[in-house]
Amino acid sequence: MSTAIVENKLLLLYLLEKMNLPMSTSQISEFVLAEGMLSFFELQQCLHEMNESKYLDAVKENNTTRYSVTESGMGLVELFEKQVPTNVRNKIIKYVNENRSNIKRSYETIANYFKDIHTDEYIVKCGIYEDDFMLMEVNLSVVAREQARDICDNWKNNVSQIYGQMLGNLLRHSPSPSAKHLAASVKGLALIDSDSDNDAAGSA
Repeated sequence: MSTAIVENKLLLLYLLEKMNLPMSTSQISEFVLAEGMLSFFELQQCLHEMNESKYLDAVKENNTTRYSVTESGMGLVELFEKQVPTNVRNKIIKYVNENRSNIKRSYETIANYFKDIHTDEYIVKCGIYEDDFMLMEVNLSVVAREQARDICDNWKNNVSQIYGQMLGNLLRHSPSPSAKHLAASVKGLALIDSDSDNDAAGSA
């Protein structure tokens, strides 16, 4: 194995270890391609080989594959992180500090589907989590793949509105103490969406 390939793999392991969250191929490529660290072919090759070698764990949801570092991969980072050039490590740490909250937010909003071989329908699972605590999870079945995709897309794009409306309807006649906590969660989600919109407007 060439030195360049080893360095590329260490770079990716270092990125994922510092992020401490599963990252999709597109999220990883957005950084390494923008910084000119790897080509897209090199990235795909490294991810595939490290998954095969059990240094990375890959989980596929719909058309998205998310990678996280295994214990073996973390062991390599601890032993060889100094082989990643200092300027590269600094860029990775800067990227993690600036983007981890956005990546964590996208990971906490879950929407995926699969085909039920017994009924020939599509089961859709949507959820939203906060610090590993499940705020809401919705499971339903539809007859067409296109419907399943639309539900997943709409959930991800409008999660705070959907969550707030469902919660408001369910709690309409139940002003319990816990409702205050749930209402605060809804407000927090609305603020998150507002921040996302502001970020998007700022970058336009």
